[in-house]
Amino acid sequence: MQGETIRSSGLAEPSLQRDLNRPTSEPTLGDLFTSLTSDLTTLVRKEIELARTETMEKVTGVTRNIVMMVAGGLVAYAGLIALIMAAIFLLNKSLSLWVSALIVVIVVIIIGAILLSIGRSSLNNMTVVPEKTVESMKENTEWAKEQVK
Repeated sequence: MQGETIRSSGLAEPSLQRDLNRPTSEPTLGDLFTSLTSDLTTLVRKEIELARTETMEKVTGVTRNIVMMVAGGLVAYAGLIALIMAAIFLLNKSLSLWVSALIVVIVVIIIGAILLSIGRSSLNNMTVVPEKTVESMKENTEWAKEQVK
């Protein structure tokens, strides 16, 4: 009943008045679970979006580095051919042509091996794992466990 009064000793106490048709101000258990489910769904969607963004940033960076390495390699290759020919002709003044070419080829192979080793180690140190997202997901899992308890 609207405005029902609970009476004690026949006298109405205002502090005990309540409106039976008015919902309480605190959420019900069902409301809390609905809210938690909604929050977790939003959280998972945001984490997936973060993982996708972070992975794409890393893949883009790796792709850009590889393209730069290839372009630089092609330009350097053209210059290297000219330099090799010049070195061979320079050494040919004091040595025979085949000895000059052999010396230059050995030096070029050693330099090429060093450069390949440096480039490969740089790529091996890179990872496309979305590290921030993985850490965030761990934190979110802990938070969700705490919310359920």
